[in-house]
Amino acid sequence: MKLSEKARMCTLSPMRKFTPYAMAAEKAGKKIYKLNIGQPDIETPPEFFDAVRNFSQKVLAYANSQGIEPLQDAVVDYYHRIGVEYTKQDILITTGGSEALQILFLSILDPGSEVIVPEPFYANYNTFIKAAGGVVRPLSTIPEEDYNYANAEKLEALINENTRAIAIINPQNPTGNVLTEEELRRIADVAKKHDLYLICDEVYREFVYDTDDVLCAGRLRDMDENVVIIDSVSKRFSACGARIGMLISRNKGLMAQALKFCQGRLCTATLDQVGAAALYKVGPEYFAKVRDEYRRRRDLCYAKLTAIPGVVCAKPMGAFYVMAKLPIDNAESFQQYLLTEFEDNGETVMVSPATGFYATPGKGLNEVRIAYVLKEKDLGRAMDLLAMAIDRYNHR
Repeated sequence: MKLSEKARMCTLSPMRKFTPYAMAAEKAGKKIYKLNIGQPDIETPPEFFDAVRNFSQKVLAYANSQGIEPLQDAVVDYYHRIGVEYTKQDILITTGGSEALQILFLSILDPGSEVIVPEPFYANYNTFIKAAGGVVRPLSTIPEEDYNYANAEKLEALINENTRAIAIINPQNPTGNVLTEEELRRIADVAKKHDLYLICDEVYREFVYDTDDVLCAGRLRDMDENVVIIDSVSKRFSACGARIGMLISRNKGLMAQALKFCQGRLCTATLDQVGAAALYKVGPEYFAKVRDEYRRRRDLCYAKLTAIPGVVCAKPMGAFYVMAKLPIDNAESFQQYLLTEFEDNGETVMVSPATGFYATPGKGLNEVRIAYVLKEKDLGRAMDLLAMAIDRYNHR
């Protein structure tokens, strides 16, 4: 029986590809420090669970396809607090930021349409764009230049008659790069000049460590038709399992088409929406506390990494990831070694090999993404294990 070429073109997630090896290692008694997935260990605010426990309707019914009004209102109010004005009509609630991306690409791409994406990028962009019939047009960056991609000349060189959008993640997953206001404006001007969508994935917006400004592309009011925001409660409130995201745009034509896909999948889970609406009640002190915690983890992770001979990495300015070029031959072989051969006192570590974060063949072969989502004590041990494993791997 035949399978679709779209499916064949997609690849396994680099964050989850080695899960079978991890399961086997754990079954054999190994403890694994998991730095491969951005699953925070920060406690989810209790407001979420209280709202779900207090849900009193007798029937768990379908919600509106565009989302329940209390959640839409909460999102509108949240954006108002950071100086961005949206209405409920500008917001579609989705099953995580992942579905927001899927619906967006289905709404704007035709077979062969191209999306410019700075690489390395969140690996699932490959899947979402290819599934919609599109093509990833990568803008390559390197750690020696802090993975900077705010270069109008390089962007312009990638634009052709098939270009439909520029997609950026800010703060960036997997590199931790953060755009300045001037850099965002530079990219926006290119998108505006060529009448392209500017897709701004801002799910890590609160996690910026060296500035107090919360940058949002929604402030660019001359770009109302171009800008599309992808947002989510997963990282912001450490509620990854709730699967609540948002597709946000003032482009009424785009939102009308996206609503068709929202109606086709009926609705996002009602209880998750109820809990998510309550999450937006937490105050700025919550974000300040979480940001300080991640800043300490960032500093520890970066210090441990740069102490390893031969490692090349840029200090992440936001999100909770760092990309690192390791002194090894192949990151996938190394990850397999970590889970099948290496251990120290019954412990090992898991990272994400970086080839899946690139669209250019051969890129990222000896790079990994590390998610610094563990408490400092565990993170320190994990980084020591990584250093030990690199040495043993290279002297096998």
